[in-house]
Amino acid sequence: MSRMIVKNGIFVTADAARPLVKGYIAVENGRIAALEEGEYTPSGAQEEIVDGKGRLFMPGWVNTHCHAAMSLLRGIGDDLALQVWLQEKMWPNEAKFTAQDVKAGTLLSILEMMKGGTTTFVDMYDHMDEVAKAVEESGMRAVLTRGVIGLCPPDVQQAKLEEASRFAREWNGQAGGRITTMMAPHAPYTCPPDYIEKIVQAAHDLDLPIHIHMSETLREVEENAAQYGARPVAHLEKLGVFSRPCLVAHGVHLTDEEIDILCRYDVRVSHNPGSNLKLASGVARVPELLQAGLLVSLGTDGPASNNNLDMFEEARLAALIHKGVSGDPTAVPAAAALRMGTLDGARSVWLNDTGMLRPGYKADFIALRSDRPHFFPKSDYVSHIIYSASAGDVSDVWIDGKRTVKDGECLTLDEERIIREFQQRYEALVGS
Repeated sequence: MSRMIVKNGIFVTADAARPLVKGYIAVENGRIAALEEGEYTPSGAQEEIVDGKGRLFMPGWVNTHCHAAMSLLRGIGDDLALQVWLQEKMWPNEAKFTAQDVKAGTLLSILEMMKGGTTTFVDMYDHMDEVAKAVEESGMRAVLTRGVIGLCPPDVQQAKLEEASRFAREWNGQAGGRITTMMAPHAPYTCPPDYIEKIVQAAHDLDLPIHIHMSETLREVEENAAQYGARPVAHLEKLGVFSRPCLVAHGVHLTDEEIDILCRYDVRVSHNPGSNLKLASGVARVPELLQAGLLVSLGTDGPASNNNLDMFEEARLAALIHKGVSGDPTAVPAAAALRMGTLDGARSVWLNDTGMLRPGYKADFIALRSDRPHFFPKSDYVSHIIYSASAGDVSDVWIDGKRTVKDGECLTLDEERIIREFQQRYEALVGS
């Protein structure tokens, strides 16, 4: 039985019952076996000992909304409204993507995420077999879904639905359980109502959750009301989307009544503050969502609308912008922002044994270099993580108990090859 000990550590746990532990953590067979205060006494058994001195440990970040392969489009269409950005910059370039492009873009994003302390991510895209293979190779944990846009002839719609269902069925539970899947109609404005109903039925047949963009912009909400006679929440409720466990991305423009509907169905919301600000989509009503009891997590969205995959930045934005908008400095406290990016993220995608440092949970955790100037004084470690730290502070990453990053270097992927091949794919894409 493999056993790894990290001693002399300071552990921010995201566990409300035990938020901070100064001592050691023991990992066996991919799970946390012990988390104890004080010095570690060697047991005499064969163990790998890691000295955590000068490091601050926390659960790995859970990024609940991403389009990883869109790293290929980073910087191509900035400072534009969502619909202009999609129709004039993203969709025409994405139409050129091959499976190899998606592979290259995904691997680069996985490298960025993992080195920045993200241990789990949700991805919605095309050519998802390549995404799944990249996840499997990297050692990351991921919830994957083939995003389906239904603005196409019926035969193409059917082919996409069959592909999405096949992918979800074949990859669910793969990579030693690190990969799970969902079904994903892209959005109510890109999928006709009858098509969404077919995807919902497929989710029922496969017993899988649904992930969908919803109420991201005011224009989207108004056009949905004009076209279908209902705002997106009521529209999706009528189509049965919430009859499945559901994670919606964005949820920026919601009324009190819509929040009540989401509560009734236990719909989870992925809050993407960086992307929403950059695309001028608005600021989600996160304090109200939290007060209503909804499970709110954090996502970066794609690296072409953010334009990075730094979950420290998302957590900081989540803690800051709602203070500024509401005038209430307690709107989203640092501890709530940390939980949104870790434990609540994991629970939002039905991974109920990760996102927190507690015995029995998956050993998905990261180490930060806490000997850097912005971690002093040693006062409030949660505050430092949210208001001071960044992805560049991550030194080490463990996922499923396996070390994937050591002293800032990725152990599972060839960084130089990934960057070289990515740049080659990008140059071929923009030159085509």
